[in-house]
Amino acid sequence: MKNLTRIFAGVLSLTMLFSMTACGGSSENGGGGSNGGGGSASSAEDSSHYKEKDDVSVAEAEVENAKDLGGETIYWLATYDLNPTNNNDRSVAMTLFEDQFHGKVEWIQCTSDDKFDTLTNRILGGDPVDMFPYEWDALPNGVYKDQYQPLDDYIDLEDEVWDGIRSAIDMYEYNGKHYVVPYAISDPLLITYSRQMCEENGLDDPYELYKKDKWDWDAFMDMMKTFVKNGDGSTERYGICGWFGQAVVQSTGKTIINFDGKQFTNNISDPDIEAAENLLAEMQSLNLYDGTWYGNFPDTGNILFYGMADWALNASNAKNPDADLMVVPFPKSPDADEYYLCGNYAAKMLVKNSTKGDAVGTYILCERLAETNDEYREAAKQKALIEEKSASGNVLGFRTEEQYDAIMDYKEDTTTVFDFGYGMGSTMYGDGDYTYETRGIMNNLMDALLSYPDSVDSWAVLRDNWSAAIDDVIKTYNAAIK
Repeated sequence: MKNLTRIFAGVLSLTMLFSMTACGGSSENGGGGSNGGGGSASSAEDSSHYKEKDDVSVAEAEVENAKDLGGETIYWLATYDLNPTNNNDRSVAMTLFEDQFHGKVEWIQCTSDDKFDTLTNRILGGDPVDMFPYEWDALPNGVYKDQYQPLDDYIDLEDEVWDGIRSAIDMYEYNGKHYVVPYAISDPLLITYSRQMCEENGLDDPYELYKKDKWDWDAFMDMMKTFVKNGDGSTERYGICGWFGQAVVQSTGKTIINFDGKQFTNNISDPDIEAAENLLAEMQSLNLYDGTWYGNFPDTGNILFYGMADWALNASNAKNPDADLMVVPFPKSPDADEYYLCGNYAAKMLVKNSTKGDAVGTYILCERLAETNDEYREAAKQKALIEEKSASGNVLGFRTEEQYDAIMDYKEDTTTVFDFGYGMGSTMYGDGDYTYETRGIMNNLMDALLSYPDSVDSWAVLRDNWSAAIDDVIKTYNAAIK
């Protein structure tokens, strides 16, 4: 499917029929049930997937040299469906894949607990499976375990459509091949806050500080300290809650594991990482951190910041409709030269032994076209701005246009950081039994100073506890590089 991808003028047709919908995206929004390890299929031809007409539709648009897949079906193993469910619109990528390239996707359901076992069983048993979600474990561990095959023969990576994300594509090159071809930045880890609360407490708006290049660790800490100090004593106040240790560490632009395309190296002793870890320890020592789990920005009024990926924003808006919520990247180190974004890369993996590399490569191309063409981007935006409602009409979530535009700008104007330490198996990354002793090394390095202060009380101790173990893990993966 080489030389496929120059788009002529696409015409966008918007039909705003604000009915019961949910915001599409790269997150796991379809959820699968248990399948006993074997997986159950949900056909793309099942009419229950489709409305008669999408609320926001993409009109006919020509794609140069679009290859006709002739109705070929990709078997997609995941916890969520790429086909529309729950009265959702088709995604822009699915619209292109079906209408322009005449491909289909059949969903094989699995759960978060059994997805990798199901993948392995299908590969070994010869059951159909072609495409799997990219997850951090894919590289190097998934390739090391021979679960995937490279995409180089099926995607023209010299095409200009990949120019805006080429540095990430190059970063993922492994053994001279591209097993991971990211088409977008996804799941940015952001700070959600209430402008109303900031104003009531005489605090600056972090978004305005960000635009003035003044949003750094010092401003961040000063705001939290002031907010806590302003409390009247009737309710304990905190500066921040949520899941954000990784974002603080990666705001330095540094990673625990470095990869130069040839060898992995241990970077745990980097002084910038030490500074970030000491910042986390300070939050804990000053009691600025509330360790309670919140699935959205709290409506209690006693917590200033909420650190979480943007998947929580829609529900946060619905829970706090009058709070004037806004989102901003995590602040940069005062010594940093730019803002670094903690996020993920959206990609799909071509499964080992699949014979449908052309179709999988075409689907990945459709995702990239949806990210880069102005008309398609506008269609995706309008879909994202539709309120999520229950069957009874209650608003479950929404995203404002200002929030949407800001997040898109953050993805383009900051540098996204990825740490290969997350892709080195369960020793490096995993919840274990949710104790300091059984969690993955990366888990502990990112938040043990916040969440497990009784187990480790300083960065020096934390670093020394795990540095040698990191070296041992790295040796295994370096030995596999040819």
